Amino acid sequence: MRDHDPFERRPVRGERGPRVFAPGDLKLLILSLLASQPGHGYDLIRQIENLFDASYSPSPGVIYPTLNYLEEAELISGQVQGSKRLYAITEAGRNALTEQAVALDGVRMRIEVSKRALRGHDRPAEIHQAVGNLRHALHMHSGHWTPEEIARVSTLLNDTAKAIAAGPAITEHTP
Repeated sequence: MRDHDPFERRPVRGERGPRVFAPGDLKLLILSLLASQPGHGYDLIRQIENLFDASYSPSPGVIYPTLNYLEEAELISGQVQGSKRLYAITEAGRNALTEQAVALDGVRMRIEVSKRALRGHDRPAEIHQAVGNLRHALHMHSGHWTPEEIARVSTLLNDTAKAIAAGPAITEHTP
């Protein structure tokens, strides 16, 4: 897990964290993991967590419906083993994986980008802390949103985003 930033509000039970996968990414990733070796749902959760260096762990509520979908599509098969199901890729799943090789490369690239973003490595520590402070301020403000305050905060945030996206200000230096 990453170091805890006291100003950063983490999602609580029932709330979503940042979206890590684009639609279809998790299906491809699970197929690729099962192409390497059969596994249980819990094993897949741990393997994905390892891919993200423990900065993200998919919930069972995401993994098991995806496994059910892949099984219904006959891309994987599940065998009951005691109280668990052991999943393995099918021939149709291998064919789908081969057809989607370029998309799978994209998934792996997005995992690397997400991993850095989730751990805050894509920006300096001071910026990471400032973003955490902003999240905290917005959270502490919740419930007190008048139309005027919504307009004020929205303008502040949009103006700040535009200024950051525009890049550093260029100043002229005179010798």
